[in-house]
Amino acid sequence: MAGLIISVSGLRGIVGETLTDEVAARFARAFSESLPAGAVVVSRDGRSHGPGLARAIQASLVACGRTVIDAGIAATPTLGVLVRHLAAAGGLQISASHNPPEYNGIKLFGTDGRVIGAEAGAAVKQRYETLTSETASGSASRSFGAIRVASDVHGPHLEKVLAQVDVEAIQQRKFKVLLDSNAGSGSLLGSRLLETLGCEVVMRGGAADGVFLHPPEPTATNLKGIAAEVAGLGVDVGFCQDPDADRLAVIDEQGTYIGEEYTLALCLADVLTRRRGPVVINCATSRMNEDIATKLGCKLLRSKVGEANVCDLMIAQQAVFGGEGSGGPIDPQVGYVRDSFVGMATILSAMATRRKTVSQLVAEIPRYEIHKTQMQLPEGTLQKALDAVARTLNDAKHDWSDGLRIDYADRWLIVRGSNTEPMVRLIAEAKTLAAAVALCDEGRAAIEAALGM
Repeated sequence: MAGLIISVSGLRGIVGETLTDEVAARFARAFSESLPAGAVVVSRDGRSHGPGLARAIQASLVACGRTVIDAGIAATPTLGVLVRHLAAAGGLQISASHNPPEYNGIKLFGTDGRVIGAEAGAAVKQRYETLTSETASGSASRSFGAIRVASDVHGPHLEKVLAQVDVEAIQQRKFKVLLDSNAGSGSLLGSRLLETLGCEVVMRGGAADGVFLHPPEPTATNLKGIAAEVAGLGVDVGFCQDPDADRLAVIDEQGTYIGEEYTLALCLADVLTRRRGPVVINCATSRMNEDIATKLGCKLLRSKVGEANVCDLMIAQQAVFGGEGSGGPIDPQVGYVRDSFVGMATILSAMATRRKTVSQLVAEIPRYEIHKTQMQLPEGTLQKALDAVARTLNDAKHDWSDGLRIDYADRWLIVRGSNTEPMVRLIAEAKTLAAAVALCDEGRAAIEAALGM
């Protein structure tokens, strides 16, 4: 992933190499020209190169005649709330999410406070590619805009999250919580939220300076040290955010990494006892969510992979909750953005109202094992690879809405092409890890046989 990657919702690259101030300014102008009249909110995570990119982006937007609302360091879901709260035309979040420190990126938000979808993203990308360095740096408007600093950046988001849980019940329990924000943007609202909920907060990576304590993706391997601290400090739960705080991984009171797949499931098990209605997950998210929804009499639907796709289906189906298995719960009462703060408050609510530990709550959820792998493909062979898997695994239900998903009664496999590289990703879930691995291996073998690999 060494080059500049432009997707439907933004871009990311290595700062100073593929992602420069000129690239950021040009991309900001392309986005501005796609928006209705109004101000644009700009925020960033804690990476040290964020301020420089922010200045380039803000200067470009001002040259387009836009008023820029500078929100400083803020989480991605906080930006979504701010865009709606301030009735802005759109927003830009400067973050490379869980990518390594040398990366940064830009994520685009529409006036509805959501990450923009495929059609809008394609239009921005096309406009970006037609702009030259000269036209991007020159004034795009007869009048310049202005920059103003947002006040109480985190307050509106905090209020929305608190409104969804029993604050008093949580406060009475006086939980001790370790919050690992890993020098990202989550510490600012995260510590404020937990303190408002009456928690004793043990903070790790709270400086929001981008100097990561550990690799930024909140995986079991990367969080071994944090898990050991949770066990040693006697806290009730460990919450671990990625740098822009739209993803949440959970560590239980025994120091066991619960992981990101369980974040959504734990939230769903609590929310659906209070709100009944449709639920939306993406097609690569764990079946445990379907089991929970079915048990509570709620319909579960699957979208294509991607936050924008989940949100589109949530809106169409008037879903009461949704999200992705990468630790991203989405509560429409707060905003149509993956939200680690929703995850923290909801899990604390379940612990408080049901008077159970995290490990006890997890034990109530049907357990599955997920295995993920990938393989390189020769250029132009993706469809041939998918067809080969479909022919080989022909004794189950096939769904072609996003790559190929194959559903058995007790397991599933999804095979999808990468959006950025000539490779295919295989994800399987079953009751045992061995069964999930075997299903991925079947898919891999079918592809290798068909392509002569």
